[in-house]
Amino acid sequence: MSRKYTKIDQYEKQILSMREEGKTHREIAESLGLEKEQIKKWLRRYRIKKEKIEAGIPIRTRGQHRKNSEPKNIIAEQTYEIQRLKMENDLLRDFLWFAERR
Repeated sequence: MSRKYTKIDQYEKQILSMREEGKTHREIAESLGLEKEQIKKWLRRYRIKKEKIEAGIPIRTRGQHRKNSEPKNIIAEQTYEIQRLKMENDLLRDFLWFAERR
């Protein structure tokens, strides 16, 4: 038996307006012909996405990204990695120096 997929994003405006009116998940689902769990999960995902946008966290899409879809900031990544490795080296050097003194 095949799964039934619904493009629930097409109901975004309707779901949000019904939710603002104070309707429950069950009432929204019945009026749109969807399951209560679909509405519940979609509202949760919508809330989390909205919070991330407000916090300035970039939203990453799921799935495999195309190779050249967005250029990466290689210099910034390399600078970060160099700083991290320098800190690690300092910690190891200090640990070995301390261990040899005992």
